[in-house]
Amino acid sequence: MADVTITDQNFDTEVLKADKPVLVDFWAPWCGPCQMQGPIVEEVAAAMDGKAVVGKMNVDENPNTAQKYGVMSIPTLMVFKGGTVVKQFIGVTSKEALLGELNKLIN
Repeated sequence: MADVTITDQNFDTEVLKADKPVLVDFWAPWCGPCQMQGPIVEEVAAAMDGKAVVGKMNVDENPNTAQKYGVMSIPTLMVFKGGTVVKQFIGVTSKEALLGELNKLIN
């Protein structure tokens, strides 16, 4: 399971103020490719084992943050560090690509 469910309300605390890299999966329940991405995100969360935060944000329930960050298609995955987007992936993204990016950011 992802480490945290991210919402418009907790985005600042869970993502922008986090002291670790954060991977955010912007998704929706009706999105077929998002259903394919979900298990990959879960594998990334397990592999990170607390070294980075992995969260999921349902864009239907939390449109403000998705709009603020220009999420136009889903799944979109963004990696944040120090409150800034450092990498963005659009479309289904491999476990290897996500882990590679997160591992570069771990101190």
